[in-house]
Amino acid sequence: MGQVADWYFDYVSPFPYLQMARFDDRMRREIRPRPVLFAALLNHWGHKGPAEIPTKARHTYCLTHFMAQTRRLPFKGPPRHPFNPLAVLRLSLSLGATFDVVETIYGHIWGEGQDGQSPESLAALARKLGVDDLDARINDAAAKDELRRISDEAIARGVFGVPTLFLEDNLFWGDDATDMYLAFRRDPAMFEAPAFKRLHAVPAAAVRPKSQAS
Repeated sequence: MGQVADWYFDYVSPFPYLQMARFDDRMRREIRPRPVLFAALLNHWGHKGPAEIPTKARHTYCLTHFMAQTRRLPFKGPPRHPFNPLAVLRLSLSLGATFDVVETIYGHIWGEGQDGQSPESLAALARKLGVDDLDARINDAAAKDELRRISDEAIARGVFGVPTLFLEDNLFWGDDATDMYLAFRRDPAMFEAPAFKRLHAVPAAAVRPKSQAS
């Protein structure tokens, strides 16, 4: 399968950082990084982010730290979280959103533990990226429009979380879906098997009232 997969991510989440480390050179040639505003997905689907539930936030920080240790990845995490990722998302797009750019930004925030939005931290990040017009880039109208467009595109495709790989109308959400994505790459007919097709039409037996689900 030679199609390029779209990889939706937001720097506010550490999980894309962990997943990206699993992408070898061949995979990177088959994947296009797509910065997306995670908050826009949450708002659309009516979800809470992990950091908005205190016990889930602590679990997420510990889990991702453990995963990084296991994979021998540098990992500290930012001193404040969640942070506003708009500046780094727009900066990514203004620089072409290549894997080199994405790795540098992720390494700065989650690898080294730098702040995700403070002017001092962003200035240091700009130096790493060789950017001397930081304010112009993060306030660039084209970058703002592109971020909105990609976020809308992700929502239209049914993306509900990050990281998500999107290929052939199939969503592969989360680091733990990486192996399933690779299996689909090897066998594009995988989801046509009866066991998978049955799962597309499983009926609901109970539905929470909206007042409880919100």
